[in-house]
Order: sequence, then structure tokens, then C-alpha cells
Amino acid sequence: MQAVCNEAAQLQTPTMIFTAGQIRAWDQFTIRNEPIASLDLMERAATECARWLEDHGYADRSFSIFCGKGNNGGDGLALARMLSAKGSVVTVYILEFGAKGTEDFQQNLARLHGSPLTIRFIQNEEHFPAIPSEDIIIDALLGSGLNRPLEGVTAALVNHINSSGNLIISIDIPSGLSADKSSSGNVIIEAAHTLSFQCYKPAFMVAENESYVGQVHILDIGLHSGFLLEEAPAFHMIDEVLARSIYKPRKRFSHKGTFGHALLVAGGRGKMGAAILAAKACLRSGVGLLTMQIPGHALHIMQTSVPEAMCMTDRNEHMHSAPPNDLTPYNVIGIGPGIGKEEPTARMLEMLLQHIRKPVVLDADALNILGTWPHILQLVPPGSVLTPHPKEFERMFGRTGNDFERIEVAVKQASFHQVVILLKGRHTFVASPSGKAYFNSTGNAGMATGGTGDVLTGIITGLIAQGYGPEQAAVLGVYWHGLAGDLVSGFYSQEALIASDIPDALGPALKKLLDG
Repeated sequence: MQAVCNEAAQLQTPTMIFTAGQIRAWDQFTIRNEPIASLDLMERAATECARWLEDHGYADRSFSIFCGKGNNGGDGLALARMLSAKGSVVTVYILEFGAKGTEDFQQNLARLHGSPLTIRFIQNEEHFPAIPSEDIIIDALLGSGLNRPLEGVTAALVNHINSSGNLIISIDIPSGLSADKSSSGNVIIEAAHTLSFQCYKPAFMVAENESYVGQVHILDIGLHSGFLLEEAPAFHMIDEVLARSIYKPRKRFSHKGTFGHALLVAGGRGKMGAAILAAKACLRSGVGLLTMQIPGHALHIMQTSVPEAMCMTDRNEHMHSAPPNDLTPYNVIGIGPGIGKEEPTARMLEMLLQHIRKPVVLDADALNILGTWPHILQLVPPGSVLTPHPKEFERMFGRTGNDFERIEVAVKQASFHQVVILLKGRHTFVASPSGKAYFNSTGNAGMATGGTGDVLTGIITGLIAQGYGPEQAAVLGVYWHGLAGDLVSGFYSQEALIASDIPDALGPALKKLLDG
């Protein structure tokens, strides 16, 4: 993943995610402290866009470049000049409302005089062009300064561009898309590629914007690294730099007791696969000892499938009905995969939480029980990790209208309950009790299959047993889990990936992480 700036790359700084307001402040910090004129900073941005187009084989194509009259439009004008100078056929369309453009826009417009390109102004729908089918469309209409939905001629123009069938590349952010809040239901450019500057924006990380942003490419324009010492990011990206910084290498004189003892309460009639997947992943995470609490009928299944795991059986043959008598040997308890939601199992979970003071990792049916019996949620020990998918999250904390609201609720609930909430998805979101929040960078759509969440539960449980803090275990766990999934999909394809492939890929994934 591309580093946030040249100096930061040299220092191996983890990738950060800033809001639109923070990025504007970063621009101003750079202008003051480099120092550099804003027009020259715009030139850098356009140069990087032109370089990207050339590197990806687009430089010899013809272009229709749509510009607003703000600084995003100024980027588009500078790019038009550079492409024309290299021999591309370029037509510039300027959305005209009669007001003067920004100073940098006006200066870049003046620089086009004498360039062998065509400039046309769009004042109403009658001026909408018939875009040649061979043209690449560059969207430089609005950028990240947008604060309201598009309407009128602007909205109509965006719909016209989207209906063209041409390849669309957006500069900074697709026009009509808010960088920091939900744009659900709004008119937005549907880009195949988004060329954004310096760092990711929150809008790029949520599922509701997938059809607008296309593939996101972060272009380094050399914003001043000193800003990173003064401004905390809105979110952190879990990348290889961050994951590697959390990893604890083993000491030569270690023994199995050094790496903790985990208890997994998992499995039930027809769902022993969930327990097996969690157990294998927990062991592959490096835990010293693993004990499985399972229903009575499953002892033979578990001991033949995962011989490295010790087993205890519930008095009930087919479900969990009582917690273990003694919880003191265990550094952490993972609970939920495949346990079911029957009332005896819910009472078991309630009793267990009443007596445990160590962190627990709650997943799957344990979370569904919390959603059905809300009073049990109040018993969850501080420092625990909850790993819901969106539906499980909704059952516990209520319905939300969009991805941004769900993220906001996750941050608030993590702080209120003093737990880590791991909201599973394409860029799994991790909210910590301190308010610090992360998006994961690994993983793929092939992992959207039954059992992969059970694997993640096993990994995080094993990491906490080894002495990682709950936040560290969640952050390293989701990265490692996703990286293993990426290796498997690269071998089998996303379609052929199944959850049981992932535990065996954890070793190669860790080697890849540590080898860089």
C-alpha cells in the first residue's frame, strides 16, 4: 500500500485516513511550511494524474475533461494542458454558472491559451455534448469540498456522463460523493477509477460507495510530513506496517505456558464445523494450549479432527447448558461459533459472564443471544472483543440508516461498554474503547462464505491468550486473517475459496507479513 508521503514512507508510517477538512488543512500546512504556492501544489497533483494515465496505457487516448470552477476543476485544466502537450486530443467542458472561478482555476484556464485543445462551456442541458465513444472521461467537476446533494444542471450533467458508457476516471473523489458522510440516494459520478491524493478518505472504505469510486489509486503529491505530527487521523488503516509493529517475536527459551491457555466454547448439533474451524485457527495463531468446551456428542468429532486440542464436554449431549466449573486456568475465552441460541445456552452464557473477569471474544450465536437478551450485554467484561457482521450488530445496537451511521454507533458503543467492536465487512472496521478506530486493508470477496468468521474468532482468541492486548489482537487478527484469505484466493480463486482453506494459510501469511 502506498505510503502517505515520501518522508513518511521512509519512516514506515502506517497509512492514515483523513477527512476532507483535514486534507484541506494538510494542503495549507504544506503551502506554509514547504513553502509552496497553491498553484504549484495543484501542478504536482495534475502531474501525478498524467503520470498515472501514462503508466496505465491511457496516454494515447482522447479525453473529454469535465471541470467545475473550483480547485478540482483547476486540477482538471492543468491535466488537460499536460495531456494536450503530449499529443492527446483533449476537449474541456466547463460547467458555467456565471460566477468567477477560484484564483487557481482562473490561472490554469489562462495557461490553456495557445494549447491545441477545445474548450466548451456548459450553461444548461442544451449544451450537454455527445461524447465520442472512444474518449476517456475525466471527472473534475467538484472534488471533496461538496457539502450538499447535487441538483439542477449539475445533477443532470452527472447523469448524462454516467449514461455515456465511456470509461470514467474521477480526480480526487467522484463528483457528488461526500468524503465524510453518507451520500446514499444522491446523484454521483460512477467512476471506474478514482485518482485521489495523498491518503484515503472515509468514503472509499464503505460498501455503499463501491459502485461510485471503482478502483481507488492514492497518488503521492508530497504533502508535508510534519502535518502528521500535529493532526490525529480520523481513522487508521490496518496495513502491513501497522500489523508488523504489533507482532511479538518469540524468545528462544519460550515454552507452551509462555503462549497462554485459551478456552473455546463452540459447536453444537449440526454445527461442529464452526468449532473445528475456530480451533484450528486458534492453534495456528500460536496459542500454547487450547481447550474446547463442546456438547457431549461431539467429543469423538473434535478429538479426531483437531488432536492438538484438549476437550471438555457439556452434560447435555447436543447443546451448551452450563459453563465450565473452573475458569481460572484460561487466559481468555472465545465463545459463540455454532453454539446455537436455545434458552439453556443463553443461560450458560449469562452464568459464564457473571463469573469471568478476563476478556472474552464473542462471535456468532453468542452475539445473537446478546441481541435477544440485552441484559446479558451489560455483563461482558471490559476489554472483551465483539465480532459482529452487520445483522448481528443491528440486533445488539439497533438499526442504522447507512454505513456511516453504523460506524458512528460502533465507536460510541465501544467506548460505552469499554470493549473492542470489530464490524466485519470488505474493509473490516475496528472500534476501540479509547475511540481510536481502524479500517482493514486485507481480505477479498471470496471470504464472504460460511465459516470465515469462526476462523477469525479463533485467531483473535489465540492472540489474546498469548498476551496481546484486545485492541492489538483485533487489529493484527483481522489483517492476518484477510492476508491468509488473499493468499488462498490467489491460488484457488475467490469463488473456490472455503473457510477451511484459511487456517492452513495462516503460516504462509505470517511469513509474508514478516518478510515484507
